Amino acid sequence: MHIRVDIGRQCLGLFGDDGACIRRYPVSTALNGAGEEAGSQRTPRGRHRIRARIGAGAPAGAVFRGRRPTGECWTPAFAAAHPGRDWILSRILWLCGEEVGHNRLGNVDSMRRYIYIHGTGDDQPMGVPLSHGCVRMRSRDIIELFELVPAGTRVDIHE
Repeated sequence: MHIRVDIGRQCLGLFGDDGACIRRYPVSTALNGAGEEAGSQRTPRGRHRIRARIGAGAPAGAVFRGRRPTGECWTPAFAAAHPGRDWILSRILWLCGEEVGHNRLGNVDSMRRYIYIHGTGDDQPMGVPLSHGCVRMRSRDIIELFELVPAGTRVDIHE
């Protein structure tokens, strides 16, 4: 099984070992486009792996900060009371780059950049690049994907 994120189409596909598409989801990648450098707020391209799965058993909409649940749960009213927050909700799939000098080690390390596939608020549009570098998904979609993929799953991100 592997995941492909298409930045141009703003979609994520989950593929079986036979190459058949099992699931397809709309996503939101970086507002600043694709790029690998730390501080760029761009979505890194290339071959990655899911290094860690965070949030198993958390309720849909659970708020995470620093990869830890805060005990809060996202609602439109809660979001309105905290404007400008970059919501990391429900589940986190933390990505580790596999291409030294491109998305691993040095100034381009995806894991050190805290690049995730994660849930976001239902008020955020999908299919439109708006993130700070991560791959955002609807909470229901990231929960479903989380249940389907183990740590170590390959993730290819391309334009």
